[in-house]
Amino acid sequence: MSTKPVDTAVPGTSPDGAAGSFDPAAPYRVSESVSLRPEPFGALVYDFVTRKLSFLKTPELVEVVRGLEHHPDARAAVEAAGVPPAQHEAYLRALAGLLRSRTIVAR
Repeated sequence: MSTKPVDTAVPGTSPDGAAGSFDPAAPYRVSESVSLRPEPFGALVYDFVTRKLSFLKTPELVEVVRGLEHHPDARAAVEAAGVPPAQHEAYLRALAGLLRSRTIVAR
């Protein structure tokens, strides 16, 4: 496993929308304004506030995102979803992007 730090900075935002960055050791959840619709490839993501449609491209990422609220932090959600350790950093980067788009928020 790499010891290189993950670049998860989210310019101009933090989990609560203030200045800051994604923290894999922090707790998150799906935004209340977001709906996830399961699809064979992963899920459609619709934000009722911004009216933006986006995609989660793998069923594993959908499981991670849905599991966020049930785990103490983002790393624990990734591990609990059964993501192989070699892919943890990629999933954490994906979560940082989801925070940037406000698909997930701090809890």
